[in-house]
Amino acid sequence: MIDPVTTEIIRCALLQAAEDMNATLIRSSYTPVIYEAKDCAVALLDRDHNVLGQSSGLPIFLGNLEVCTRETEALYGRQVWQEGDVWVLNDSYIGGTHLNDVTVYGPIFVDGTLAGFAASRAHWLDVGSKDPGGSMDSTSIFQEGLRLGPVKIYAGGRPCRDLHEVIARNTRFPHATLGDMRAQVACAMTGQRRLAEIVSRWGLETVMAARDEIFAQTERLEREAITAIPDGVYTAGGFLDNDGISLDVPLPVNVTVTVAGSDMSVDLSDCADQAEGPVNCGAAQAVAAARVAFKLLVSGEVPLNGGSFRPLQVITRPGSMLAAQSPAACQYYYSHLGLLIDLVVKALAGVLPGKAAAASYGDSMIVQFSGTDPRTGKLYVSQEATVGGWGAWDGGDGESALINSVNGDLRDMPIEVLETLFPVRVHRYEIRPGSGGAGRWRGGDGVVREYEFLGPTSLSLWFERSVTPAWGLGGGHAGAPPRVTLNPGTAGEREVLKVNALPVRAGDVLRCESGGGGGYGTPG
Repeated sequence: MIDPVTTEIIRCALLQAAEDMNATLIRSSYTPVIYEAKDCAVALLDRDHNVLGQSSGLPIFLGNLEVCTRETEALYGRQVWQEGDVWVLNDSYIGGTHLNDVTVYGPIFVDGTLAGFAASRAHWLDVGSKDPGGSMDSTSIFQEGLRLGPVKIYAGGRPCRDLHEVIARNTRFPHATLGDMRAQVACAMTGQRRLAEIVSRWGLETVMAARDEIFAQTERLEREAITAIPDGVYTAGGFLDNDGISLDVPLPVNVTVTVAGSDMSVDLSDCADQAEGPVNCGAAQAVAAARVAFKLLVSGEVPLNGGSFRPLQVITRPGSMLAAQSPAACQYYYSHLGLLIDLVVKALAGVLPGKAAAASYGDSMIVQFSGTDPRTGKLYVSQEATVGGWGAWDGGDGESALINSVNGDLRDMPIEVLETLFPVRVHRYEIRPGSGGAGRWRGGDGVVREYEFLGPTSLSLWFERSVTPAWGLGGGHAGAPPRVTLNPGTAGEREVLKVNALPVRAGDVLRCESGGGGGYGTPG
């Protein structure tokens, strides 16, 4: 037996180790998508690939980084782990995300014994897709860039320079890309040091005993939360606008949540087949989204670790949009995941009225532009997510101008950073009044962000949730859908939500209006 005080001290030490890893990654990175937007997450795992500690970060990355270490071991065997090795993987059908999201991970040895793993996932600005940064109209994974791993980037503490050379030659920004990769390596090394310090202080046997107790405590709390929900089968459904290729064909996303005693399952089988356009994801990411919905609604106050999801089963259908197989395109894998999260909440809203909120604006709403910077003569890529309105709940209005649930700790790009790094000027950044749905409690408002391009630019957009905007609950009204206008108020005015590599000229203006959240309760 281990005493509660020691258990709690070790729990906090593991969580702080993960935060230290995250700080190392962000402070060491080269590109603003990591050091400003914080498009990353880290995890410290035990030797059985269970989560010991995770930092703040993108929720959609959290809870599935262990997939990478498990799959590596399944492929090569337990003996593959060697001290000083660091691995890399970005295969969409293993990690679940697009190829830009790269996982770097390595084993942690203490006195020659495997004690755990350190892992991080971060968005690399460019991985050699057919368009700089990524393509909104890809129809195959082979158009989306370099697909790796699992392969070693360090062996025995020494860099595998041949693979570094492969990576450098397959990206448009080799210096920054290798810099971000090394920041992730530094993150892994920080995790190695921190876990080694913890084990050295208390001993591996005590740390593992604390782990077992922490996991058991967490599982008990999770099961208690599920048991409080009436047994039953609960369903909800919605639609993605389209797949970016067939713009007039909405794609169904349906969820079935089953509660039986202290167990819950989320069945995602009844969704569209994998699509031609880049809205697909690997099954691991659908599982992660269902886990985010579970933590958001059922047990948000319980810290996440290896005991969190023992009562939760997630069912996917191979070949579907949520469990895609090669060669499905996966660049914009997160649109259906944000919808999925809201749908799980909607399905359970009737039996958890005190916890459920109306839907949020729901998607990352990506603005991407690239070109040659007239100030430097060099190629650049800017990619940023847009904040929006969240749903109201029984007791309060929804939050305005907040990043969507998929992205969590990610931040929108500060105007000062954007204008300094790229040839663009932001003329407006303000709340979009009245975009939140009406209700006894109002949905949060979206934002208006207006850009002027200062040179010839290639513009790409991915705005979602116009077919299924943020719905209300309990008689509340839906929020406004997104709207994007190129050159508003001119003879050439054009409204568009999705476009890839559209040429725009110096002086052209782009106005982006994100959606509002749904209202709660009948308006008074």
